[in-house]
Amino acid sequence: MKQIPTREAVGHVLCHDMTQIIPGQYKDARFRKGHVVREEDIPILLSMGKEHLYVWEMVPGMVHENDAAERLCALCRNRGMERSAVKEGKIELTAAMDGLFLVDSARLKAVNTLEDIMIATRHGGTAVRKGDKLAGTRVIPLVIEEEKLRRAEAAASGKPLLELLPWKLKTAAVVATGSEVAQGLVKDAFTPVVEKKLAEFGIQTLERRTPGDGTEAVKDTILDVKRRGVDLILCTGGMSVDPDDNTPGAIRRSGAEITAYGAPVLPGAMFLLGYFGDGTPILGLPGCVMYAQRTIFDLVLPKVAAGVPVTRADLAAMGEGGLCLGCGACTYPNCGFGT
Repeated sequence: MKQIPTREAVGHVLCHDMTQIIPGQYKDARFRKGHVVREEDIPILLSMGKEHLYVWEMVPGMVHENDAAERLCALCRNRGMERSAVKEGKIELTAAMDGLFLVDSARLKAVNTLEDIMIATRHGGTAVRKGDKLAGTRVIPLVIEEEKLRRAEAAASGKPLLELLPWKLKTAAVVATGSEVAQGLVKDAFTPVVEKKLAEFGIQTLERRTPGDGTEAVKDTILDVKRRGVDLILCTGGMSVDPDDNTPGAIRRSGAEITAYGAPVLPGAMFLLGYFGDGTPILGLPGCVMYAQRTIFDLVLPKVAAGVPVTRADLAAMGEGGLCLGCGACTYPNCGFGT
């Protein structure tokens, strides 16, 4: 492409969109890529502050920003994602369904390290809803060398950088521990909170049990609901170091392999995560889940609901960003908690 004075542009072809902004009224492309400049366009272009224009010159080995955005979009787009039309050299991806959004961070960084290449995404490992924005792609200049795009494609290693997984788990059992609950001395306020959060991911609570505090009773209840074939088991309460808090021991005796007891997240440090041999997850939820707006449960549940195993390393990585600031008006997930 070449730069020419706007007053000399009649008959030339624009090589990129020209955006006009009228505060409070209009912000969009007034002239699109490919438009042939006419005499009557000149005053409008000058009023937009365009004293000079870039017009298209076909040079071998160079790619226009719109075509480059298409190729970067292809590096990202995966099943369950919808794309926008290319506009001003940019393409956006949105979720076509509810699910767990995943980003291959290492490969994304490798692509973005390249000069003049840009792919921006929301944080991976988070829940998204249909219609949520996922990513945007573009190149920095108006035209880019073909070789740079080839290097980006090589860095992406031939498979999409992004993934969107549907919710997989469908059913759950809640084992509400505590002798005070089992004896009816207090109302179980924990289970309704858990059920509401599960329902957000399409998980139906089929079993609700109150075995008390005894280790054997809790263990037997866990095994009983496990035999009934639920996809997820949650034990509420009894997770601290109090002598009467026996939930961690009961989960161990049930035969589940403990991934971690304790997580670097506040609220939620006394969280427990384990898996049975067939892959069924079991979670020990500390009391903060009942009263705090957002906790470790909110960070782990999206992966669990999508059937993605959560490792000890995953939990360890939550330490940075794992401190909820307890804002008066909670804006989660549009905040720093868990990110």
